Amino acid sequence: MRPIVASDLMTLDVLSVPGNLSLAELAAFLVDHQISGAAVVDEDQRFIGVVSATDVATAAAEGGERIGWGRTRNDFYARGWESKLDREDLSTMRLEEDGLRVRDVMTPTIYSVPMDATASEVATTMLKSHLHRLLVTDGDEIVGIISTSDLLGLLVDERESVAS
Repeated sequence: MRPIVASDLMTLDVLSVPGNLSLAELAAFLVDHQISGAAVVDEDQRFIGVVSATDVATAAAEGGERIGWGRTRNDFYARGWESKLDREDLSTMRLEEDGLRVRDVMTPTIYSVPMDATASEVATTMLKSHLHRLLVTDGDEIVGIISTSDLLGLLVDERESVAS
């Protein structure tokens, strides 16, 4: 039996947003697409980072002094709510137009795995790097995305197979 690999788990449609998008527009995009994060592209459609609902919520925290990578001193107090954040909460946040753009709050690193990475390697990468999504590559080309939900779906499929 062939092991399950990244290409088996990935979603082919990698949704992306431009780095110059406002946070209010990003929040609307995430809610509209029912996702918690997206890849970020530059003017030439090259992937330059990843942004999430957590980044939006952190930026919206009152009194957050910016300290780099879009993070604020309030992050200490914000930790732990990330998994409880409902995407619908984003639509009710008061994201004042203070000039912040996606590029200001995104994580400017592309975390990826090759298409042939095993499910175990994908999970290990996500756990070690504390990631909720990984891009999947075929050589230098990004061909998909895997989220923690995709990995959880694998566990559900395995349980259903064992139960039958």
